[in-house]
Amino acid sequence: MPKYAAFLRAVNLGSTRKTSSAELKSAFEGMGLEDVATFRTSGNVIFSAGRRSSARLQAELEKGLEQAFGFDVDIFLRSDKELLALAEHRPFDPALVDASDGKLQVTLLAELPDKRTREQVLAHATDEDRLAFGERELFWLPSGRMLESGLDLKAIGKLIGTNTMRTKGTIELIAEKFFGSRTS
Repeated sequence: MPKYAAFLRAVNLGSTRKTSSAELKSAFEGMGLEDVATFRTSGNVIFSAGRRSSARLQAELEKGLEQAFGFDVDIFLRSDKELLALAEHRPFDPALVDASDGKLQVTLLAELPDKRTREQVLAHATDEDRLAFGERELFWLPSGRMLESGLDLKAIGKLIGTNTMRTKGTIELIAEKFFGSRTS
């Protein structure tokens, strides 16, 4: 049975978008999914599902979560193969990553933007804030803390559309714990 990781956008933010890990797990199980597990409380859900297209599965999940919680939830779905490839991907020279005081960030996207949009996003990169695109991700290596960065995340967000961000370390931990990867 195919295995997936669902990265939920903007859950557990503010007072009206709160869900516990137990509630998320229950909602996914209530939609007929199996082997459901959550990772941390930031909207990471791992599960197995019968064979259906990723687009159909994502639409079913978004609809089911809206019914369960009463608010829209954007989901960024990755199959086991996609997640393993993402965990293993090294968008920057490892020496740059090791030298940085910042944590490598992965912005999960619904789809890869067109070439012109990617160029506009990459124009925001500096030596202090490196950017690179993956398959359906934007990688950001800040030189320090995110809050101290001069990167215009709002402008980039307008260009890339709805997204959700996790650290590369979180992606690697999920891959190792749930998908058998040894990347971390």
